[in-house]
Amino acid sequence: MEELYTLEREVGRGSYGVVFEGHMAKTGHRVAIKRLPCSNPECIELYLQELWAMRTTAKNHVNVIALHSCLLQTGPRSLKSLKPKKLPLHLVESVLKGRVVGAPQIQRRNDAQSNTRRRTKSASRLEDRTNTGQVRSKLHNMAKSRASDSTTPQKPPNRARKRSAQREEEQLGPLRRLAIWLVMEYCDGGDLNQYLLSRPPDAQRNHSVVQQLCSAVAFLHNLGITHRDLKPDNVLVCVTAKGPVVKVADFGLSKMSEAMMNGNRTRQQFSSICGSDFYMAPEVWGGLSYTAQADIFSLGVMFWAVLERITFLEEGTTQEQLGAYVCKGRSGWLMPLGEALWENADLHLAIPMKFRRAPPLPPPPGPAMCALLLDMLASDPDARPLADQLEARVRSALKEDSH
Repeated sequence: MEELYTLEREVGRGSYGVVFEGHMAKTGHRVAIKRLPCSNPECIELYLQELWAMRTTAKNHVNVIALHSCLLQTGPRSLKSLKPKKLPLHLVESVLKGRVVGAPQIQRRNDAQSNTRRRTKSASRLEDRTNTGQVRSKLHNMAKSRASDSTTPQKPPNRARKRSAQREEEQLGPLRRLAIWLVMEYCDGGDLNQYLLSRPPDAQRNHSVVQQLCSAVAFLHNLGITHRDLKPDNVLVCVTAKGPVVKVADFGLSKMSEAMMNGNRTRQQFSSICGSDFYMAPEVWGGLSYTAQADIFSLGVMFWAVLERITFLEEGTTQEQLGAYVCKGRSGWLMPLGEALWENADLHLAIPMKFRRAPPLPPPPGPAMCALLLDMLASDPDARPLADQLEARVRSALKEDSH
């Protein structure tokens, strides 16, 4: 790794991997390096999905995180670049077989270790048979000695179990080092939560963020990529002199399909319930099949939260997050919009919110933008605008409200 990149510090950690700030050894260019340990088939499947999606987007859109290169780690100091449009076959095999399959060189090493252990075991059995009398005599003498030295019975260490665990560690050791390293562009503004909530409200900045996200999602959908986990945590920010440039990131839950077929947009159906509670669409909450229109609902939640600076605290955390919700009951507990709309498809959403957080707050969205947000948050997926229509509608609504 040192020959190609220098790791500086850890900048993020999630359920699946760790992200480091690093530099290219030759140029000194700053990059983000994400390590994804290939510990089980389920994780590997997510990593391969993320890799394939990022390779498809390449560096073709300013608002989608750029992948510079991908490396495969097969040992403590063994890294190799993965060729474009190629996936490691042993990782694909791991997904298909439901168990982690090592790289060919690791498999050969494991086979050699296994043969060595087999020969050693056979030799030890032969030695045991020839020295049985001596061994029994020694054990008898040791037992007598211990009995005379101690009045408290002591349980001997379970050496067989210890040896078994050690063997397993030796066998899985190389496989535990299997990892994918994604080298991506570095975003110095953190995620969208960190960036917006650490600054005073600014309507112009909020409008820019919303329009950039529209452009990114339209680009992804036209490539046949449904993100399935759009939320502020998965939007990174690059700080520039002209303002923030947002980047949609984290494609681990994304799905790819043919975007166009016979000149008509396909509407591929998905069934896996995935995403983050406060941004999931009603049809996902209900366990129904869903399409890329679930992404539009997630965007609607984010847009509403960004434009009005609506935040919440997730249970067990102290970090504020951007996200719209419904207050239920006298206690005012928070309910995700998708869940509330799944329970009651005719629920009326009050946009702008009647009860908002204390100032400073940006001005509420105008009537045209409120109407668009209601369309994006429709309980019926077919009533939501398509991604490639959204950017023009946002621009038109903001222009109309500005007069």
